[in-house]
Amino acid sequence: MGLLDKRSTTASVSEVYADDDTQPALIFIPDISGFTKFVNEAGIQQSRTLIADLLEIIIEANILDMKLSEIQGDAVLFYRPGPPPSIQEVINQCKQIFLDFQNYLRIVERDRGSALGASLSSSNLTLKVVVHYGQLSVTLIREHVKLMGKDVIIAHRLLKNNIESDEYVLLSEGFLKTQTEEAIKQSFSNWTQLRSGSTQYEHLGEIRYKYAYLTPLRLLVTNHRSLDDRKKYPNIYAHSVTIKAPARFVLRIISNFRLKPSWVEGMTNVYYDTTKANRMGMAYKCNLNRGQIDIQTVQSFIGEDYIEYVEKIYNFRVFPNALLFFYLTVVDAQHTYLSIKFHYSRVLKNRFFYFYMRRRMILFLGKSLLNLKNLCEKMYAQNPH
Repeated sequence: MGLLDKRSTTASVSEVYADDDTQPALIFIPDISGFTKFVNEAGIQQSRTLIADLLEIIIEANILDMKLSEIQGDAVLFYRPGPPPSIQEVINQCKQIFLDFQNYLRIVERDRGSALGASLSSSNLTLKVVVHYGQLSVTLIREHVKLMGKDVIIAHRLLKNNIESDEYVLLSEGFLKTQTEEAIKQSFSNWTQLRSGSTQYEHLGEIRYKYAYLTPLRLLVTNHRSLDDRKKYPNIYAHSVTIKAPARFVLRIISNFRLKPSWVEGMTNVYYDTTKANRMGMAYKCNLNRGQIDIQTVQSFIGEDYIEYVEKIYNFRVFPNALLFFYLTVVDAQHTYLSIKFHYSRVLKNRFFYFYMRRRMILFLGKSLLNLKNLCEKMYAQNPH
């Protein structure tokens, strides 16, 4: 059983039977709605890179420490052996994936050509998520993990249901039985309504579940066209500087993961997959001061006189769902005006705390930007090509 981490279980949740190799596990399947229509309308050449980026974003948004089993076309199959997470943890995971997914679409729709933008607008790409809990068996087939068992089949079948929407979270009866009524009620208060449903399946009979629309979360999706509107979007920290180096040269320094510790104040180490270093959706871990955060590249738009580079910051508890924008404007052939904007969602209401953090963040951005300016000018002077 060396494939899986050992996790403690309790008899009240489930137990592993001695005469087989099944084990209790959470089964979590995010599925891209509108996938087929989008591919047919946009064509494989335009759609394949975007779909690959979206799947990467779904995988990197995994905050429940789930294991990736496989990618099945437009769906990602996650599982987590052991006792079930709390329903609030599951809902937080759904919110994280949905917001990361929608934020990326907003950026792409604005910055990648009119043809792709038109296809995105008409395709209505979005997400639905199926959550189930039950027994499964893990099999290794030519180094690929394959999940087997009736509960795996149930989870997959639940993707086809009677819900009249394309963006929702579906919680099976198998998962809901592991949670208390009070916890279920609290997890959906103040943002959406939990509804009851069931679907009849051949060979499986009637499967009951509850579901909630994710549509209300769209209110939290960043409107990137209005980031300069401080009255509407006050949660922004910004700094700017002029650098004596061409814009594309500055972009190469900013997007080079290996060089991050050389200019980001307090960063000591960066960990990433070198085979994916230049790909959108790529994530890397950073040791920053006394902790570690995760950063994901989500967009790089290069125009003749203007460049925009965007990174998503997560596992940063103080500023969840944060985005870091780098705006590079060509001044002339040898100078670049760089503006950095850190856009975040506020989760705490303590004004004094955010006033303190604002001062620290402004100081952090200012020092990092000065370090970046000095690094770019030094490297460009050594190799002005």
